[in-house]
Order: sequence, then C-alpha cells, then structure tokens
Amino acid sequence: MTMRTRSLGTTGPQVSALGLGCMGMSALYGEADRAEGIATIHAALEAGVTLLDTGDFYGMGHNELLIGEALRTAPAARREQAQISVKFGALRDPDGGWSGYDGRPGAVKNFAAYSLQRLGVDHIDVYRIARLDPDVPIEETVGAIAELVEKGYVRHIGLSEVGAETIRKAAATAPIADLQIEYALISRGIENSILPVTRELGISITAYGVLSRGLISGHFTADRKLAANDFRAYSPRFQGDNLQHNLDLVEALRKVAEQKGVSVAQIAIAWVLAQGEDIVPLIGARTRERLAESLGALDVVLDAADLAAIEGAVPADAAAGDRYSAAAMAHLDSER
Repeated sequence: MTMRTRSLGTTGPQVSALGLGCMGMSALYGEADRAEGIATIHAALEAGVTLLDTGDFYGMGHNELLIGEALRTAPAARREQAQISVKFGALRDPDGGWSGYDGRPGAVKNFAAYSLQRLGVDHIDVYRIARLDPDVPIEETVGAIAELVEKGYVRHIGLSEVGAETIRKAAATAPIADLQIEYALISRGIENSILPVTRELGISITAYGVLSRGLISGHFTADRKLAANDFRAYSPRFQGDNLQHNLDLVEALRKVAEQKGVSVAQIAIAWVLAQGEDIVPLIGARTRERLAESLGALDVVLDAADLAAIEGAVPADAAAGDRYSAAAMAHLDSER
C-alpha cells in the first residue's frame, strides 16, 4: 500500500488520499474502546494518513480529547504530519440531545478556543461549521473563521453539508478550501448541483459516510442488534424493508468485489477515490483491523469495465430510505 496525497482545494493543504474520521471512537455507534481508538489513530499516522477529522460535539468534547491524547503519545514525526479538521456549531445538552446550531461570530471564536485547548494544538488546519445556522448568514460565520485565519488559529476554511448557493456566498466572502459532505455509492446527491459548483470554484470534497455507516461495508447483517445509543438504530436506511433492500444491493456489489479479489468495503472506498482527485474519502474505522482493510482500497485500481459493473450493481438513487431522519434532514442545507 502506497499512501498518495491530494490537495484540499486550490487554497488548502496537501493531505493523504484517505482521511480518518474519528467520530465513531466517541459517539453515535454504541460503546467504543478508548485504547483501541488511540491505537487506531497511531496506526493511521504510521501508515501515512495525515488528515484527522473530528467535531467538537462528538461525545461533547470526548473525541477532541481522544485525538489530543493520541497526538501527544505519537512519535514526534507522526504528530507533526497530522492535519486536523474540526466541525463546530452543534448545540448539545447533558442528556445528549441536539438543540440546533450556532454560527454567530462570537460563538465561532468561543468554540475554537475550546477546541484548541482540548486538542492541545496551537492551530486547527481546517475549521467549519457542522451545519448551516439558519439564523446567521454564512458570510458572518465564514468571516469570523477568516479572522481566526488572520490570527493564526486556523489555517483553512471549510464548509459542511451546504448547498450550491451557500457555497457561492461563502466563497465570495473568503477562500474556501473544502466542503465536507456525505458521498458514497448509495449517497450520490452531490453529483447534481453541488459537485459542479465546488469544481468550478476549486473547492475539494472530503467525503464522509463512504461506507454508509457500515451499511455497505460487507460486514453488516440484517440480524445485527444495535444498541440504543447507536445512530443506526433510528436511521431510515437501517429499518425494516429498507435495510433488506439495501443489503441486497451490497450482495450485488459483493459479486463485483469478489471478481476483483477485494472486499466489499475496499471496492466501495475505491469507487469514491475514482470519482476525482478533488475528493478525499474519510474512513470511519474504529479499530486497527477495519483501518487496515480500508487502507487496502488504495491498491484497488478500477477500470471502465469495473466502474460499469459497480454502477450496474448499485445504480444511482438505488438506496431505500433517507440518509438521516426527517428532523435531521430538515437541517441539511445541502438537501434544499
């Protein structure tokens, strides 16, 4: 496996061709093993992964503290290569509930101050609001991040789950390096209007959910019991007939993967990698075993025949169910 690099937009840094999404090490997918999470981050850095993605609300700060500990205990050379992407703005309560988003300039700077402390770093490489605050113009939020860039606390400005109009407004305010948004074989909505705009403006994509929260990993089964604190227990794509329909798509994809001599997860990640040099998939591995499998996607070369076979197995818009609940979808500017 050879780790390649890609650029986060025309204004952003060079990062590894795959990034590590660390959310699952702290929240939303049931109980996580802290020691294994740190060991997985160390293994990713050792393999050449440079981009670590988190959110200040993942486990109410737990994930940032976890990454901070992993960086402190990593070899100096590996620690220095790490580039951290942080999402902010999601409001939580002590019960773990969600209370909306806050993109006010004062709040932006407040969130950043706490993230810098928890991570134990003097700057954040890419900083972005997790969802558009409907009560605050994106120009004001981005302008506040731009002030943090001027002071050296942030290196690059990102966006997350916003639509084409918001992207244009943000880019007219300050240079935008990257848009983080869900993109996978069964989540291809960005291809219609969002991806053309990011490419026009020289903004890269960091694609999360490339395995659709494990749904198209090849490891999820219909009889799997999910904990009450597992996001998937309430996700429409994991419910009833939707789940069986989606797992049937996975079995069709498995046949293509077996012909290539690779795993389902590897071919799904390789498909995202093949969609363009401006796309950096985030792999959500919580263990070293899953990390190693995902990194194997870097060695998978897909030719035109392979891509056609994958398209035949999992056509665009083939998934059953929305990617979030109706309430969560209402917060997605990218879906409007």
